[in-house]
Amino acid sequence: MKYTKRHKAIILLADGTIFHGKSIGKQGSAFGEVCFNTGATGYQEVITDPSYFGQLMVATTAHLGSYGTHKDEVESDAIQIAGLICKNFSFNYSRPAADASLEEFLDKYDLFAISDVDTRALVSYIRDNGAMNAVISTEVDNIEALKKQLADVPEMKGLELASKVSTKAPYFVGDENATYRVSALDLGIKRNILRNLAKKDVYIKVFPYDATYEQMDAFKPDGFFISNGPGDPEPLESAITLTKEIMKHNRPLFGICLGHQIIALANGISTYKMNNGHRGINHPVKNLITGKGEITSQNHGFAINREETENHPDIEITHVHLNDHTVAGLRMKSKNVFSVQYHPEASPGPNDANYLFDQFIENIKKK
Repeated sequence: MKYTKRHKAIILLADGTIFHGKSIGKQGSAFGEVCFNTGATGYQEVITDPSYFGQLMVATTAHLGSYGTHKDEVESDAIQIAGLICKNFSFNYSRPAADASLEEFLDKYDLFAISDVDTRALVSYIRDNGAMNAVISTEVDNIEALKKQLADVPEMKGLELASKVSTKAPYFVGDENATYRVSALDLGIKRNILRNLAKKDVYIKVFPYDATYEQMDAFKPDGFFISNGPGDPEPLESAITLTKEIMKHNRPLFGICLGHQIIALANGISTYKMNNGHRGINHPVKNLITGKGEITSQNHGFAINREETENHPDIEITHVHLNDHTVAGLRMKSKNVFSVQYHPEASPGPNDANYLFDQFIENIKKK
């Protein structure tokens, strides 16, 4: 452990509430929507998940950093969160397989983080009052200036962020001689989704967030995939238009998380911002088709309207979240289309829902 002077720090919420802590390394400020993740493990995958882009992440587990970091345990090429908040930060790590400490990982990507925060009180407050914009800062004597800067940070509702994290140019994943070919729309795709598809004998071409149906179809895919990602789904007009084209041509389509919301919007089902979202690795879901329960990994702050989904003549709800009964999965009755609101690839999390990748392949075989 290198010696690092700990500076006083604060979390200033948009409603003026303040929580106190200490800086982990660098000094400064970071702005974003504050949210929390309930997973006890998987912090490296979480902070590199593009779905968290622009958010201040509160870790509810009491200790962070104890098993260090590893170069293969990332979901993108960079840290995606705006800042990190935790209770106890471990500057040392004990896992033999780790190649760096979490402190070194944060320093490498210049991420501002604070610890020694009463995260139980902070999370309880967010649960009661909803996710909101916030700033974490070592400028503890400059509250009024921070409030003015915070007031200029845009709300997550209505915010299009997929363009910030999507690939700039198409690229390929998997064996080009694989049995199946899939065109994937990158709205903030996780690497483990691509790994899971490649394991199913799939060759994938990944396209930027604003790709057209003609561009994606030129790959001669057997199926289409729409990925997870950050922000509000409603501003993603090009992705919604693309999805309508895929459905019009009755092509096999699978959507995860933000992709699930895009499929709903393409069917005229509205979305809404949740009070504090679902973020963690132990969310209970019931598969209404099989009657079985699943423990799932989730990360989303928006959901689709359940009443509109139930009343849609061509949509069947396939999965529900057992905590709040939100729609966790759907399929179309007349098209080869299905989606889930959670992450079957996990990383981190359980593998209860990994069968959905097999289901996608079976749908492709039926095309």
